[in-house]
Amino acid sequence: MDIRFRKAELNDAQLLIDIYDAAFYSDYVKYGECPAFGKTLEMMQRSIAEYPKFLILCGQTPVGCVSCKQLRQGEYEVGCLCVIPEFQGKGIGTAAFSFVKSYYTDWCSFTLVTPADKSENVSFYTKKCGFDIQSYEMDGNVKVARFVLER
Repeated sequence: MDIRFRKAELNDAQLLIDIYDAAFYSDYVKYGECPAFGKTLEMMQRSIAEYPKFLILCGQTPVGCVSCKQLRQGEYEVGCLCVIPEFQGKGIGTAAFSFVKSYYTDWCSFTLVTPADKSENVSFYTKKCGFDIQSYEMDGNVKVARFVLER
């Protein structure tokens, strides 16, 4: 499978909205809220500026996104790692996280949050990416797990 990454630009905002909405629709339905679902064009443009994003391409087809924000020297927060449902389970998310680790060469740690009851996410981050659960917290009415990966 030909998986490539391209830095997102402001003019990719609508494409990213479409990817996020496809990837996070089930979370929105399940929880009644999801910060990644239903973004406006202005919200996504602001997000592109705040959390540098990379489009995940399978051949020429945009299938996902990965974004990180530097918190401090060597410390990064993964804001989003999503793959549209029809392309999940094909190693694309694992390749995306490997890309992130190679792109941010100075990384000492990565953190992220995901709903604590999404066993497929918990398994992906712990078993395939090497994260540990650091803590649990509430995000609105959703219990989330905070993950950390340290070098």
